[in-house]
Amino acid sequence: KKFGTFNVIGWGMLIGGIFLCVFIKPWHVIGMWDIYTVLAMAAVILVGTILSFTTYMEKDDCYLMLHRVSKKNDVNKDKWIGVGGHFEKDETPEECLLREVKEETGLTLTSYQFRGIVTFISDKVGHAEYMCLYTADGYEGEMISCDEGTLEWVPKKDIYQLDLWEGDRIFHRLIAENAPFFSLKLRYEGDVLVEAKLSGQPV
Repeated sequence: KKFGTFNVIGWGMLIGGIFLCVFIKPWHVIGMWDIYTVLAMAAVILVGTILSFTTYMEKDDCYLMLHRVSKKNDVNKDKWIGVGGHFEKDETPEECLLREVKEETGLTLTSYQFRGIVTFISDKVGHAEYMCLYTADGYEGEMISCDEGTLEWVPKKDIYQLDLWEGDRIFHRLIAENAPFFSLKLRYEGDVLVEAKLSGQPV
């Protein structure tokens, strides 16, 4: 029987955490527990890993790129990224994809492909983020302005000239090579990519 990616990740985290309790006793904490400590711990447990998605919509050998220039406190400030967002309660990746694309662009996707899972780790954020990566070549509707930045159709050949995250260049190459479904780990210290692994192997 085959199991979904999120089932495997979830059970792996649960079993691994229980196993580590044999060696590391998380309930032995130096200091005083108060209501603020409990709330902070609950936030870490509930929001310790975040699920998101990014999609690169295609038209006439171009990608729809989002230049993140609107928000002041934005981890992606001034970077060019795909259209994306975070999951809401009980959403599947596809439901999140369709909702966020509609909200950010005004377009309704009619054809899309799940290309891979990207695990982001950053000392700026403090938790891992699992990003579902899509491309889309079918949509309908009229495009609207986006309050998170400027939307622009960019020729694929010019993508690498943009201010991209270094790890994004890796998965853009994988998409361009039409690589099979992949798992890519990207770890950043500040804005510097210090580790990249494709299916467990260093890139």
